[in-house]
Amino acid sequence: MNKGRLIVFSAPSGCGKGTMLEQILKNEDFCVSVSATTRLPREGEVDGVNYYFISKDEFTERIGEGKFLEYAEYCGNFYGTPMDKVNEMLEKGKNVILEIEVQGAVKVMNKRPDALSIFIAPPSINELRRRLHKRGTESDEVIEQRVAQASNEVALAAKYDYIIVNDALEDAVEDFFHVVRAEQLRADKRPEIIADIIKNS
Repeated sequence: MNKGRLIVFSAPSGCGKGTMLEQILKNEDFCVSVSATTRLPREGEVDGVNYYFISKDEFTERIGEGKFLEYAEYCGNFYGTPMDKVNEMLEKGKNVILEIEVQGAVKVMNKRPDALSIFIAPPSINELRRRLHKRGTESDEVIEQRVAQASNEVALAAKYDYIIVNDALEDAVEDFFHVVRAEQLRADKRPEIIADIIKNS
């Protein structure tokens, strides 16, 4: 069985990242990493599906043991990516998608240079602003805060291996699969192929 690939997947709010993932996850070769958190479960949330719910003491202990790919504190609670769970899925041949914001993504890329990193970008900042307004769920002030944050995140997109512009959903999803396939065919990722060709000459 071929080992799966760790995929770092980031996008500013409003870029359609969630909709893209819905389409990508229809392919059984892909799964999304489940984070651990110290916050209490909300109604309907299931341990091991939405999050791994653990105590703050256990989380702190795992930090000391280096068991997280990355972690952060937000509103008094810790959130992190358990390294053992990710490796377990990779060994099963699953491509594990780590949906994460840019700062956390950079930490993961530094720790795991073997990870494939993909940034999902809007066609333009103006188009992103239009999409956020179309949602109709946030005030103009919040939208402008999101737009400003998106501009900062797009400025860091060059740190990723690939940038996919989500102009049309179907094209963006297709580009994602093309990128993953191209990475699988890279010569430095397939030394066994060269050995087999020579052996059978």
